[in-house]
Amino acid sequence: MNLNPPLTTYLVLITLQLITPSLQFTNQEIPTPKPWPQQFHALLYMNLSRGNLQISNLWYDWPRGLNLNIIQKQLGVLLYDVEWNNGTSFYYTLGDNGTCEIMHFGVGIPRPDFLDEAKYLGTQETEGFLCNVWEKVDFIWYYEDVLTRRPVRWDFLDGISTHVMTFEVGAFLNDYSLVQAPSYCFTQETEANYKSYLMTGAWLSVLPVVWGVWFWREKERKVQCIKECCEERP
Repeated sequence: MNLNPPLTTYLVLITLQLITPSLQFTNQEIPTPKPWPQQFHALLYMNLSRGNLQISNLWYDWPRGLNLNIIQKQLGVLLYDVEWNNGTSFYYTLGDNGTCEIMHFGVGIPRPDFLDEAKYLGTQETEGFLCNVWEKVDFIWYYEDVLTRRPVRWDFLDGISTHVMTFEVGAFLNDYSLVQAPSYCFTQETEANYKSYLMTGAWLSVLPVVWGVWFWREKERKVQCIKECCEERP
């Protein structure tokens, strides 16, 4: 079943906004982004800034304070990215040659209303959808379908583009064993690899899908804004 509204619906909406003053936005009617649901599952197609491609199964669970991204890199390994609200993230692969890296950030996962006070840029058609578009701290551009208010895509300053393929409101992870980091994440060898990982800068390739990239690109002013958008560590 095709759930996308027909193109003619979008064209009619645009035309009405242009010719009917009462349908044009006033200062009091400027659209604001719909907050994220407390829990959802999304299938994301991502084009990274270097042209690399990946697909991510994102499980967002605000009540439990975690994000799980199951990331399939193009012709690569399956990577598990578990982000906790205490600012700790685990990146691991499974199997006989499983690896694990641990990152510690200053903030937790994004709050559902992390786009509060974003600047409204107007409407734009993208990927067949008429979207309201917002920008925040000159770093993230967020596209939301005008009719359904579902997120369609979001882009980062450095060129990373995320496209929402499916968006299931209220879906939650049944198998919580996936968010339990494997034992080899806590071995002495892994700790040594973790330190080496930071020194080489290789960790930039596995930043959290939704928000982690913010912290290595932005200046102090923008980092502070991000902290206000996210749950601070206790």
